[in-house]
Amino acid sequence: MILEADNVVKTFGGLTAVNRVSLQVAEGEIIGLIGPNGAGKTTFLNCLAGSLKPSGGTVRFRGENTTGASADVMCHKGMARTFQIPVPFRKMTVLENVTVGAQFGSSRGHAASARRRAEEALDFVQFTLPRDTLARCCNAVQLKRLDLARAWSCEPKLLLLDELASGLTPTELDEMIALIKRIRDQGVMRVIMGICDRILVIQYGSPIAEGVPGDVLRNPAVIQAYLGDEKVEN
Repeated sequence: MILEADNVVKTFGGLTAVNRVSLQVAEGEIIGLIGPNGAGKTTFLNCLAGSLKPSGGTVRFRGENTTGASADVMCHKGMARTFQIPVPFRKMTVLENVTVGAQFGSSRGHAASARRRAEEALDFVQFTLPRDTLARCCNAVQLKRLDLARAWSCEPKLLLLDELASGLTPTELDEMIALIKRIRDQGVMRVIMGICDRILVIQYGSPIAEGVPGDVLRNPAVIQAYLGDEKVEN
């Protein structure tokens, strides 16, 4: 297993945002983490990627106990992620933004090689604006591609994508799905919020279902979580 999360808990004072969530991911597997708004999905990803320290449970990445390791350490070890709301360096160019990821990713190196990886990443995600465009001039869809390019440039062994496809038009969504599949084919895609081999569903911070997509989406508990009791009864 490339990733093993066992009974992860995250509390904020008296609020339990993540309640004993476990997840195992094998090499080459695509996992979806879904749930209603406020279910704790992003908080769980933050606990895996080092943005937050779990209050309980363990996280093992590539056979190593990484529970509580910081985000920069996890990036160096080969875990990269995108964010639900991309927050780039607004006064830097798109190339400079991605170069930061390439410079501090798992294959840290010289500035010249980082710049080359950044150029390759922008080409790979089909970022069409000039490389000297300031990040503050990008729209929402362009920022998502920029965020993905930055994560990809880190040369991750495991990639976490947080709401990457949210807010896209049908055409943009099809393009993003195709891009995600290309990433998987390159061998760096492991965990993702969509096009999944398995799905884990959480609600109010707790796991309520896990399995192949068809079975999970027919699960009464999942239907209830998204549609309410009346839909389940019908």
